Amino acid sequence: MMIKYLTLLTSLTLLLVGCGTTQENAEMPEIEKLPVRWPNAVTYEIFVQSFYDGNGDGIGDFVGMTSKLDYLQDLGVEAIWLMPINPSPSYHKYDVTDYTDVHPDYGTMDEFKTFVAEAHDRDIKVVMDLVINHCSSEHPWFKAAQDPDSPYRDYFVWADMDEIEAEGKLEKEATGDSDNTHQWNEVDDQEELYYAFFWSGMPDLNYDNPAVREEVYKIGKFWLQDVGVDGFRLDAAKHIYPDYRAEDNHAFWAEFKQKMQTFNPDVYLVGEVWADLETQQPFAVGFSGLFNFDLAFTMMETVKNEQVVSASIHENAWKVDQGSPVGMYNESNEAFTAVNPDYVNTTFLTNHDQNRVMSFLENDERKARLAASILMTLPGAPYIYYGEEIGMRGMKPDELIREPFLWSAEDSGQTTWMEAEYSTTETVDPLDVQMNDSSSLYHHYRNLIRFRRLSDVMTFGTAEAQDFGDEAILGFVRSYQDKDLLVVHNLSDEAKQLESIEAFSEVTFSTFKVNIDPKSGIILPPFQSIILSK
Repeated sequence: MMIKYLTLLTSLTLLLVGCGTTQENAEMPEIEKLPVRWPNAVTYEIFVQSFYDGNGDGIGDFVGMTSKLDYLQDLGVEAIWLMPINPSPSYHKYDVTDYTDVHPDYGTMDEFKTFVAEAHDRDIKVVMDLVINHCSSEHPWFKAAQDPDSPYRDYFVWADMDEIEAEGKLEKEATGDSDNTHQWNEVDDQEELYYAFFWSGMPDLNYDNPAVREEVYKIGKFWLQDVGVDGFRLDAAKHIYPDYRAEDNHAFWAEFKQKMQTFNPDVYLVGEVWADLETQQPFAVGFSGLFNFDLAFTMMETVKNEQVVSASIHENAWKVDQGSPVGMYNESNEAFTAVNPDYVNTTFLTNHDQNRVMSFLENDERKARLAASILMTLPGAPYIYYGEEIGMRGMKPDELIREPFLWSAEDSGQTTWMEAEYSTTETVDPLDVQMNDSSSLYHHYRNLIRFRRLSDVMTFGTAEAQDFGDEAILGFVRSYQDKDLLVVHNLSDEAKQLESIEAFSEVTFSTFKVNIDPKSGIILPPFQSIILSK
Protein backbone atom coordinates (compact mmCIF):
# COMPACT_ATOMS: atom_id res chain seq x y z
CA MET A 1 0.00 0.00 0.00
CA MET A 2 1.85 3.11 -1.21
CA ILE A 3 0.99 6.21 0.77
CA LYS A 4 2.65 9.42 -0.32
CA TYR A 5 0.88 12.40 1.12
CA LEU A 6 -2.70 11.59 1.97
CA THR A 7 -6.24 12.74 1.22
CA LEU A 8 -8.71 11.14 3.59
CA LEU A 9 -11.91 9.72 2.23
CA THR A 10 -15.06 11.67 2.95
CA SER A 11 -16.27 8.75 5.02
CA LEU A 12 -13.33 9.24 7.38
CA THR A 13 -14.28 12.83 7.95
CA LEU A 14 -17.89 11.90 8.62
CA LEU A 15 -16.85 9.26 11.11
CA LEU A 16 -14.85 11.88 12.95
CA VAL A 17 -17.77 14.27 13.13
CA GLY A 18 -17.45 16.54 10.21
CA CYS A 19 -14.98 18.87 8.51
CA GLY A 20 -12.12 20.34 10.48
CA THR A 21 -12.61 17.95 13.40
CA THR A 22 -9.87 17.94 16.03
CA GLN A 23 -9.30 14.82 18.10
CA GLU A 24 -7.05 15.25 21.08
CA ASN A 25 -5.03 12.42 22.55
CA ALA A 26 -7.00 12.16 25.77
CA GLU A 27 -5.84 9.99 28.65
CA MET A 28 -6.94 6.38 28.48
CA PRO A 29 -10.24 5.68 30.23
CA GLU A 30 -9.91 4.63 33.84
CA ILE A 31 -10.79 0.94 33.94
CA GLU A 32 -11.35 -0.59 37.36
CA LYS A 33 -9.65 -3.83 36.34
CA LEU A 34 -7.55 -4.10 33.19
CA PRO A 35 -7.50 -7.43 31.31
CA VAL A 36 -4.72 -9.87 32.21
CA ARG A 37 -2.32 -10.26 29.26
CA TRP A 38 0.62 -12.10 30.84
CA PRO A 39 3.02 -13.22 29.40
CA ASN A 40 2.23 -10.89 26.46
CA ALA A 41 2.51 -8.00 28.86
CA VAL A 42 4.67 -5.10 29.98
CA THR A 43 7.38 -5.88 32.56
CA TYR A 44 9.11 -3.29 34.74
CA GLU A 45 12.79 -3.80 35.65
CA ILE A 46 13.83 -2.63 39.13
CA PHE A 47 17.22 -2.15 40.75
CA VAL A 48 15.96 -2.51 44.31
CA GLN A 49 18.78 -0.46 45.84
CA SER A 50 17.72 2.64 43.90
CA PHE A 51 13.95 2.28 43.90
CA TYR A 52 12.29 3.22 47.22
CA ASP A 53 13.56 3.29 50.80
CA GLY A 54 11.07 1.90 53.31
CA ASN A 55 13.11 2.20 56.51
CA GLY A 56 15.05 5.44 56.20
CA ASP A 57 18.56 4.06 55.72
CA GLY A 58 18.92 5.51 52.22
CA ILE A 59 18.84 2.13 50.48
CA GLY A 60 15.89 0.79 48.51
CA ASP A 61 14.27 -2.27 50.03
CA PHE A 62 11.38 -4.76 49.90
CA VAL A 63 9.16 -2.68 52.19
CA GLY A 64 9.69 0.32 49.94
CA MET A 65 8.90 -1.68 46.80
CA THR A 66 5.75 -3.08 48.39
CA SER A 67 4.54 0.45 49.12
CA LYS A 68 4.93 1.32 45.42
CA LEU A 69 3.03 -1.64 43.97
CA ASP A 70 -0.07 0.51 43.54
CA TYR A 71 1.99 2.91 41.42
CA LEU A 72 3.17 0.07 39.20
CA GLN A 73 -0.30 -1.42 38.95
CA ASP A 74 -1.71 1.95 37.90
CA LEU A 75 1.06 2.36 35.33
CA GLY A 76 -0.27 -0.84 33.77
CA VAL A 77 2.64 -3.25 34.14
CA GLU A 78 1.91 -6.92 34.78
CA ALA A 79 5.31 -8.14 35.92
CA ILE A 80 8.36 -6.92 37.79
CA TRP A 81 11.89 -8.08 37.03
CA LEU A 82 14.11 -7.65 40.06
CA MET A 83 17.83 -7.30 39.59
CA PRO A 84 19.72 -9.58 42.04
CA ILE A 85 18.45 -9.63 45.61
CA ASN A 86 20.80 -12.26 47.07
CA PRO A 87 23.58 -11.55 49.58
CA SER A 88 26.64 -10.22 47.77
CA PRO A 89 29.76 -8.13 48.47
CA SER A 90 29.04 -5.74 45.58
CA TYR A 91 26.47 -2.98 45.12
CA HIS A 92 25.06 -4.63 41.97
CA LYS A 93 24.86 -8.10 43.56
CA TYR A 94 25.70 -10.10 40.44
CA ASP A 95 28.23 -12.03 42.56
CA VAL A 96 26.16 -14.11 44.95
CA THR A 97 27.34 -15.50 48.30
CA ASP A 98 24.09 -17.25 49.32
CA TYR A 99 21.54 -18.43 46.76
CA THR A 100 18.71 -19.10 49.23
CA ASP A 101 18.67 -15.85 51.17
CA VAL A 102 18.11 -12.15 50.52
CA HIS A 103 20.52 -9.29 51.01
CA PRO A 104 20.06 -7.79 54.50
CA ASP A 105 20.20 -4.27 53.06
CA TYR A 106 16.98 -5.07 51.23
CA GLY A 107 15.17 -6.60 54.19
CA THR A 108 14.18 -10.03 55.43
CA MET A 109 12.89 -13.10 53.64
CA ASP A 110 9.50 -12.56 55.28
CA GLU A 111 9.40 -9.01 53.90
CA PHE A 112 10.23 -10.33 50.46
CA LYS A 113 7.49 -12.95 50.70
CA THR A 114 5.08 -10.18 51.66
CA PHE A 115 6.16 -8.24 48.58
CA VAL A 116 5.52 -11.28 46.35
CA ALA A 117 2.11 -11.89 47.91
CA GLU A 118 1.09 -8.24 47.57
CA ALA A 119 2.24 -8.20 43.95
CA HIS A 120 0.18 -11.31 43.23
CA ASP A 121 -2.86 -9.68 44.85
CA ARG A 122 -2.54 -7.03 42.13
CA ASP A 123 -2.07 -9.58 39.33
CA ILE A 124 1.59 -8.64 39.04
CA LYS A 125 4.12 -11.42 38.44
CA VAL A 126 7.56 -11.40 40.10
CA VAL A 127 10.58 -12.46 38.05
CA MET A 128 13.92 -12.44 39.88
CA ASP A 129 17.45 -12.35 38.55
CA LEU A 130 19.05 -15.76 39.04
CA VAL A 131 22.81 -15.51 38.60
CA ILE A 132 24.02 -19.07 38.15
CA ASN A 133 26.74 -18.78 35.51
CA HIS A 134 29.08 -17.81 38.33
CA CYS A 135 29.04 -16.99 42.02
CA SER A 136 31.12 -14.71 44.23
CA SER A 137 34.70 -15.56 45.10
CA GLU A 138 33.45 -15.08 48.67
CA HIS A 139 30.83 -17.82 48.33
CA PRO A 140 31.43 -20.71 50.78
CA TRP A 141 31.66 -23.09 47.82
CA PHE A 142 34.60 -21.22 46.33
CA LYS A 143 36.31 -20.71 49.66
CA ALA A 144 36.15 -24.46 50.24
CA ALA A 145 37.36 -25.07 46.68
CA GLN A 146 40.71 -23.46 47.53
CA ASP A 147 41.57 -26.84 49.02
CA PRO A 148 42.45 -29.17 46.11
CA ASP A 149 41.06 -32.10 48.10
CA SER A 150 37.70 -30.48 48.87
CA PRO A 151 34.55 -31.96 47.27
CA TYR A 152 33.77 -28.37 46.21
CA ARG A 153 36.94 -28.17 44.11
CA ASP A 154 35.04 -29.60 41.14
CA TYR A 155 32.26 -27.02 41.54
CA PHE A 156 34.55 -24.73 39.55
CA VAL A 157 36.73 -24.94 36.44
CA TRP A 158 40.45 -25.46 37.05
CA ALA A 159 43.44 -26.00 34.77
CA ASP A 160 47.20 -25.63 34.99
CA MET A 161 49.13 -23.21 32.79
CA ASP A 162 50.40 -25.92 30.45
CA GLU A 163 46.81 -27.01 29.66
CA ILE A 164 45.64 -23.44 29.18
CA GLU A 165 48.51 -22.48 26.88
CA ALA A 166 48.26 -25.73 24.92
CA GLU A 167 44.67 -24.84 24.05
CA GLY A 168 45.53 -21.20 23.37
CA LYS A 169 42.99 -19.90 25.88
CA LEU A 170 45.06 -17.76 28.20
CA GLU A 171 43.62 -14.51 26.86
CA LYS A 172 40.56 -13.51 24.87
CA GLU A 173 39.32 -10.42 23.12
CA ALA A 174 36.91 -8.10 24.90
CA THR A 175 33.28 -8.69 23.98
CA GLY A 176 30.13 -6.60 24.13
CA ASP A 177 29.10 -8.21 27.41
CA SER A 178 32.53 -8.38 29.06
CA ASP A 179 35.72 -6.38 28.73
CA ASN A 180 37.66 -8.98 30.73
CA THR A 181 40.49 -10.39 28.60
CA HIS A 182 42.18 -12.55 31.27
CA GLN A 183 39.80 -15.29 32.35
CA TRP A 184 42.24 -17.59 34.12
CA ASN A 185 43.16 -16.53 37.64
CA GLU A 186 45.87 -17.63 40.02
CA VAL A 187 45.49 -18.80 43.60
CA ASP A 188 48.44 -18.36 45.94
CA ASP A 189 50.76 -21.35 46.16
CA GLN A 190 48.77 -23.43 43.65
CA GLU A 191 49.63 -24.54 40.13
CA GLU A 192 46.04 -24.63 38.92
CA LEU A 193 44.18 -21.50 37.84
CA TYR A 194 40.42 -21.01 38.00
CA TYR A 195 38.18 -19.79 35.19
CA ALA A 196 36.08 -16.62 35.50
CA PHE A 197 34.51 -15.18 32.36
CA PHE A 198 33.68 -11.74 33.80
CA TRP A 199 36.41 -11.15 36.42
CA SER A 200 38.32 -12.92 39.16
CA GLY A 201 35.66 -12.10 41.77
CA MET A 202 33.08 -14.12 39.81
CA PRO A 203 34.38 -17.69 39.36
CA ASP A 204 32.36 -19.70 36.84
CA LEU A 205 30.52 -22.78 38.04
CA ASN A 206 31.38 -26.14 36.49
CA TYR A 207 28.27 -27.55 34.83
CA ASP A 208 30.05 -30.71 33.79
CA ASN A 209 29.71 -31.64 37.45
CA PRO A 210 26.25 -33.22 38.11
CA ALA A 211 26.44 -32.02 41.72
CA VAL A 212 26.50 -28.40 40.53
CA ARG A 213 23.43 -28.95 38.38
CA GLU A 214 21.57 -30.48 41.30
CA GLU A 215 22.50 -27.54 43.53
CA VAL A 216 21.13 -25.13 40.93
CA TYR A 217 17.91 -27.10 40.51
CA LYS A 218 17.38 -27.04 44.28
CA ILE A 219 17.90 -23.29 44.26
CA GLY A 220 15.27 -22.87 41.53
CA LYS A 221 12.84 -25.08 43.44
CA PHE A 222 13.33 -23.03 46.60
CA TRP A 223 12.41 -19.73 44.96
CA LEU A 224 9.53 -21.12 42.90
CA GLN A 225 7.89 -23.30 45.53
CA ASP A 226 8.96 -22.02 48.95
CA VAL A 227 9.00 -18.30 48.15
CA GLY A 228 6.54 -18.16 45.26
CA VAL A 229 8.27 -16.15 42.55
CA ASP A 230 6.94 -16.68 39.04
CA GLY A 231 10.16 -17.07 37.14
CA PHE A 232 13.73 -16.07 36.56
CA ARG A 233 15.80 -13.78 34.42
CA LEU A 234 18.90 -15.86 33.68
CA ASP A 235 22.01 -13.73 33.63
CA ALA A 236 24.88 -14.49 31.23
CA ALA A 237 23.04 -17.49 29.79
CA LYS A 238 25.44 -17.66 26.86
CA HIS A 239 28.42 -18.45 29.08
CA ILE A 240 27.46 -21.58 31.02
CA TYR A 241 29.92 -23.26 28.65
CA PRO A 242 32.49 -21.52 26.42
CA ASP A 243 31.36 -20.54 22.92
CA TYR A 244 33.05 -23.55 21.34
CA ARG A 245 30.66 -25.72 23.39
CA ALA A 246 27.51 -23.89 22.28
CA GLU A 247 25.53 -27.10 21.85
CA ASP A 248 26.18 -27.98 25.49
CA ASN A 249 24.84 -24.54 26.41
CA HIS A 250 21.63 -25.14 24.47
CA ALA A 251 21.17 -28.58 26.01
CA PHE A 252 21.73 -27.32 29.55
CA TRP A 253 19.06 -24.64 29.28
CA ALA A 254 16.56 -27.07 27.78
CA GLU A 255 17.20 -29.34 30.77
CA PHE A 256 16.96 -26.41 33.20
CA LYS A 257 13.61 -25.38 31.76
CA GLN A 258 12.29 -28.93 32.03
CA LYS A 259 13.37 -29.14 35.67
CA MET A 260 11.84 -25.77 36.57
CA GLN A 261 8.54 -26.78 34.96
CA THR A 262 8.34 -29.72 37.38
CA PHE A 263 8.30 -27.16 40.21
CA ASN A 264 5.94 -24.72 38.46
CA PRO A 265 4.40 -25.72 35.10
CA ASP A 266 3.84 -22.03 34.28
CA VAL A 267 7.35 -20.88 35.16
CA TYR A 268 8.61 -17.95 33.08
CA LEU A 269 12.27 -17.97 32.05
CA VAL A 270 13.83 -15.04 30.20
CA GLY A 271 17.45 -15.24 29.15
CA GLU A 272 20.25 -12.79 28.56
CA VAL A 273 22.14 -13.96 25.48
CA TRP A 274 24.21 -11.05 24.18
CA ALA A 275 24.54 -12.18 20.59
CA ASP A 276 23.15 -11.78 17.10
CA LEU A 277 19.97 -13.53 16.01
CA GLU A 278 21.74 -16.51 14.47
CA THR A 279 23.55 -17.23 17.73
CA GLN A 280 20.49 -16.59 19.87
CA GLN A 281 18.07 -18.83 17.99
CA PRO A 282 19.10 -22.26 19.40
CA PHE A 283 18.85 -20.89 22.96
CA ALA A 284 15.13 -20.22 22.47
CA VAL A 285 14.33 -23.88 23.14
CA GLY A 286 15.24 -23.46 26.80
CA PHE A 287 13.53 -20.15 27.49
CA SER A 288 10.13 -18.47 27.46
CA GLY A 289 11.89 -15.54 25.82
CA LEU A 290 15.29 -13.97 25.15
CA PHE A 291 16.02 -10.27 25.30
CA ASN A 292 15.89 -9.09 21.70
CA PHE A 293 19.05 -7.00 21.58
CA ASP A 294 19.06 -6.61 17.80
CA LEU A 295 15.52 -5.21 17.87
CA ALA A 296 16.39 -2.88 20.74
CA PHE A 297 19.35 -1.47 18.83
CA THR A 298 17.20 -1.24 15.70
CA MET A 299 14.50 0.80 17.44
CA MET A 300 16.99 3.11 19.12
CA GLU A 301 19.04 3.70 15.97
CA THR A 302 15.88 4.28 13.94
CA VAL A 303 14.82 7.03 16.33
CA LYS A 304 18.32 8.49 16.62
CA ASN A 305 18.87 8.57 12.85
CA GLU A 306 15.34 9.82 12.09
CA GLN A 307 14.84 7.14 9.46
CA VAL A 308 14.08 3.44 9.33
CA VAL A 309 17.22 1.34 9.75
CA SER A 310 18.14 -1.97 11.27
CA ALA A 311 20.97 -2.74 13.66
CA SER A 312 22.49 -5.97 14.91
CA ILE A 313 25.23 -7.09 17.25
CA HIS A 314 28.52 -7.19 15.38
CA GLU A 315 31.68 -8.17 17.26
CA ASN A 316 31.90 -5.82 20.27
CA ALA A 317 29.12 -3.39 19.36
CA TRP A 318 26.32 -3.21 16.82
CA LYS A 319 26.23 -2.43 13.14
CA VAL A 320 23.64 -0.19 11.49
CA ASP A 321 22.30 -1.39 8.16
CA GLN A 322 19.28 -1.19 5.88
CA GLY A 323 16.04 -2.53 7.29
CA SER A 324 13.40 -1.53 9.82
CA PRO A 325 12.08 -2.36 13.30
CA VAL A 326 9.16 -4.23 11.72
CA GLY A 327 11.45 -6.32 9.56
CA MET A 328 13.75 -7.05 12.49
CA TYR A 329 10.83 -8.08 14.70
CA ASN A 330 9.36 -10.40 12.09
CA GLU A 331 12.71 -11.97 11.22
CA SER A 332 13.46 -12.68 14.87
CA ASN A 333 9.98 -13.94 15.66
CA GLU A 334 10.08 -16.37 12.75
CA ALA A 335 13.47 -17.68 13.88
CA PHE A 336 12.51 -18.10 17.53
CA THR A 337 9.07 -19.65 17.04
CA ALA A 338 10.56 -22.12 14.54
CA VAL A 339 12.34 -23.80 17.46
CA ASN A 340 9.87 -22.90 20.23
CA PRO A 341 6.22 -22.38 19.19
CA ASP A 342 5.38 -20.92 22.64
CA TYR A 343 8.16 -18.35 22.46
CA VAL A 344 7.37 -14.80 23.66
CA ASN A 345 9.43 -12.15 21.85
CA THR A 346 10.98 -10.03 24.60
CA THR A 347 11.38 -6.40 23.54
CA PHE A 348 12.99 -3.41 25.24
CA LEU A 349 14.85 -0.17 24.51
CA THR A 350 17.72 -0.25 27.03
CA ASN A 351 18.40 -1.88 30.39
CA HIS A 352 20.77 -1.71 33.38
CA ASP A 353 23.82 -2.48 31.23
CA GLN A 354 23.33 0.28 28.65
CA ASN A 355 23.16 4.05 28.50
CA ARG A 356 19.66 5.19 29.36
CA VAL A 357 17.18 5.99 26.59
CA MET A 358 17.15 9.72 27.27
CA SER A 359 20.93 10.02 27.27
CA PHE A 360 21.35 7.84 24.18
CA LEU A 361 18.96 10.21 22.39
CA GLU A 362 20.91 13.26 23.58
CA ASN A 363 18.22 14.32 26.07
CA ASP A 364 15.67 14.94 23.32
CA GLU A 365 12.34 14.19 25.00
CA ARG A 366 10.54 14.18 21.65
CA LYS A 367 12.67 11.26 20.55
CA ALA A 368 12.31 9.50 23.90
CA ARG A 369 8.53 9.68 23.49
CA LEU A 370 8.82 8.35 19.95
CA ALA A 371 11.01 5.45 21.06
CA ALA A 372 8.40 4.53 23.67
CA SER A 373 5.65 4.76 21.06
CA ILE A 374 7.48 2.38 18.72
CA LEU A 375 8.25 -0.08 21.53
CA MET A 376 4.65 -0.16 22.72
CA THR A 377 3.06 -0.43 19.28
CA LEU A 378 5.21 -3.26 17.92
CA PRO A 379 4.32 -6.86 18.85
CA GLY A 380 6.12 -8.63 21.67
CA ALA A 381 6.31 -8.40 25.45
CA PRO A 382 7.92 -5.02 26.25
CA TYR A 383 10.24 -4.36 29.18
CA ILE A 384 10.86 -0.90 30.58
CA TYR A 385 13.72 0.04 32.90
CA TYR A 386 12.81 1.83 36.13
CA GLY A 387 12.79 5.59 35.64
CA GLU A 388 12.53 5.29 31.87
CA GLU A 389 8.94 6.46 32.17
CA ILE A 390 10.02 9.78 33.71
CA GLY A 391 13.01 10.34 31.44
CA MET A 392 15.82 9.51 33.83
CA ARG A 393 19.26 10.02 32.33
CA GLY A 394 22.49 8.09 32.69
CA MET A 395 25.62 7.00 30.87
CA LYS A 396 28.21 4.41 31.80
CA PRO A 397 29.96 3.53 34.07
CA ASP A 398 27.23 1.25 35.34
CA GLU A 399 26.58 3.03 38.64
CA LEU A 400 25.47 6.11 36.74
CA ILE A 401 22.78 4.24 34.81
CA ARG A 402 21.44 2.86 38.11
CA GLU A 403 20.85 6.10 39.98
CA PRO A 404 18.02 6.65 42.51
CA PHE A 405 14.48 6.86 41.14
CA LEU A 406 13.20 10.44 41.38
CA TRP A 407 9.92 10.34 43.30
CA SER A 408 9.85 13.97 44.44
CA ALA A 409 12.18 16.63 45.75
CA GLU A 410 11.17 15.98 49.36
CA ASP A 411 10.04 12.31 49.51
CA SER A 412 11.52 10.60 52.57
CA GLY A 413 11.64 7.35 50.61
CA GLN A 414 14.06 8.77 48.07
CA THR A 415 17.16 6.54 48.11
CA THR A 416 20.42 8.27 48.96
CA TRP A 417 22.98 5.45 48.72
CA MET A 418 24.73 7.38 45.95
CA GLU A 419 24.77 10.97 44.76
CA ALA A 420 23.17 11.18 41.33
CA GLU A 421 25.11 12.87 38.53
CA TYR A 422 22.65 12.54 35.66
CA SER A 423 19.14 12.26 37.10
CA THR A 424 18.61 15.14 39.51
CA THR A 425 15.70 17.50 40.12
CA GLU A 426 17.57 20.00 37.92
CA THR A 427 17.64 17.67 34.90
CA VAL A 428 14.53 15.49 35.35
CA ASP A 429 11.06 16.37 36.59
CA PRO A 430 10.33 14.01 39.51
CA LEU A 431 7.37 11.66 39.30
CA ASP A 432 5.09 13.78 41.50
CA VAL A 433 5.51 16.72 39.11
CA GLN A 434 4.88 14.58 36.04
CA MET A 435 1.82 12.91 37.54
CA ASN A 436 0.21 16.34 37.80
CA ASP A 437 1.02 17.19 34.18
CA SER A 438 -1.12 15.29 31.66
CA SER A 439 1.38 16.14 28.89
CA SER A 440 4.35 14.60 30.71
CA LEU A 441 6.49 11.67 29.60
CA TYR A 442 5.07 9.64 32.49
CA HIS A 443 1.52 10.05 31.17
CA HIS A 444 2.76 9.22 27.68
CA TYR A 445 4.06 5.86 28.95
CA ARG A 446 0.96 5.26 31.03
CA ASN A 447 -1.36 5.96 28.11
CA LEU A 448 0.61 3.71 25.76
CA ILE A 449 0.76 0.83 28.23
CA ARG A 450 -2.92 1.01 29.06
CA PHE A 451 -3.94 1.35 25.41
CA ARG A 452 -1.87 -1.69 24.54
CA ARG A 453 -3.33 -3.69 27.41
CA LEU A 454 -6.90 -2.84 26.46
CA SER A 455 -6.38 -3.87 22.82
CA ASP A 456 -6.38 -7.48 21.62
CA VAL A 457 -4.80 -6.33 18.37
CA MET A 458 -1.92 -4.53 20.09
CA THR A 459 -1.38 -7.41 22.51
CA PHE A 460 -1.57 -10.40 20.17
CA GLY A 461 -1.55 -9.07 16.62
CA THR A 462 1.02 -9.53 13.88
CA ALA A 463 2.81 -6.63 12.18
CA GLU A 464 3.07 -6.04 8.44
CA ALA A 465 5.25 -3.19 7.21
CA GLN A 466 3.60 -0.48 5.10
CA ASP A 467 5.62 1.48 2.55
CA PHE A 468 4.92 5.21 2.69
CA GLY A 469 7.63 6.04 0.17
CA ASP A 470 9.47 7.98 2.87
CA GLU A 471 12.29 6.63 5.07
CA ALA A 472 11.26 9.07 7.78
CA ILE A 473 7.89 7.35 8.22
CA LEU A 474 7.59 4.03 10.03
CA GLY A 475 4.25 2.43 9.28
CA PHE A 476 2.78 -1.00 9.84
CA VAL A 477 -0.54 -2.77 10.18
CA ARG A 478 -1.23 -4.74 13.34
CA SER A 479 -3.72 -7.58 12.70
CA TYR A 480 -5.50 -10.00 15.00
CA GLN A 481 -8.44 -12.20 14.03
CA ASP A 482 -10.71 -9.92 11.98
CA LYS A 483 -9.37 -6.58 13.21
CA ASP A 484 -6.63 -4.34 11.78
CA LEU A 485 -4.92 -1.21 13.08
CA LEU A 486 -2.67 1.06 11.02
CA VAL A 487 0.23 2.47 13.06
CA VAL A 488 2.19 5.44 11.71
CA HIS A 489 5.24 7.09 13.33
CA ASN A 490 6.86 10.27 12.04
CA LEU A 491 10.59 9.79 12.67
CA SER A 492 11.65 13.25 11.54
CA ASP A 493 11.55 16.85 12.72
CA GLU A 494 9.35 17.78 9.75
CA ALA A 495 5.59 17.43 9.56
CA LYS A 496 4.29 14.73 7.22
CA GLN A 497 1.02 14.79 5.30
CA LEU A 498 -0.63 11.39 5.01
CA GLU A 499 -2.66 10.49 1.94
CA SER A 500 -4.65 7.51 0.66
CA ILE A 501 -4.92 5.41 3.77
CA GLU A 502 -7.86 3.68 2.17
CA ALA A 503 -10.06 1.79 4.62
CA PHE A 504 -8.48 3.10 7.82
CA SER A 505 -10.92 5.78 8.76
CA GLU A 506 -11.03 6.29 12.52
CA VAL A 507 -8.42 7.68 14.87
CA THR A 508 -8.02 5.15 17.67
CA PHE A 509 -4.97 6.61 19.41
CA SER A 510 -2.66 9.54 18.82
CA THR A 511 0.09 11.44 20.57
CA PHE A 512 -1.07 14.84 19.31
CA LYS A 513 -4.16 16.86 18.45
CA VAL A 514 -5.43 15.42 15.18
CA ASN A 515 -6.81 17.90 12.68
CA ILE A 516 -9.12 16.19 10.20
CA ASP A 517 -9.82 18.03 6.97
CA PRO A 518 -11.09 16.49 3.71
CA LYS A 519 -8.76 18.71 1.68
CA SER A 520 -5.49 18.34 3.58
CA GLY A 521 -6.01 14.97 5.28
CA ILE A 522 -3.96 14.32 8.40
CA ILE A 523 -0.82 16.26 9.15
CA LEU A 524 1.49 14.12 11.29
CA PRO A 525 3.68 16.50 13.34
CA PRO A 526 7.39 15.86 13.98
CA PHE A 527 8.15 12.78 16.10
CA GLN A 528 4.45 12.01 16.62
CA SER A 529 2.40 8.84 16.19
CA ILE A 530 -1.12 7.88 15.23
CA ILE A 531 -3.13 4.65 15.18
CA LEU A 532 -6.09 4.29 12.82
CA SER A 533 -8.75 1.61 12.64
CA LYS A 534 -11.20 0.64 9.90
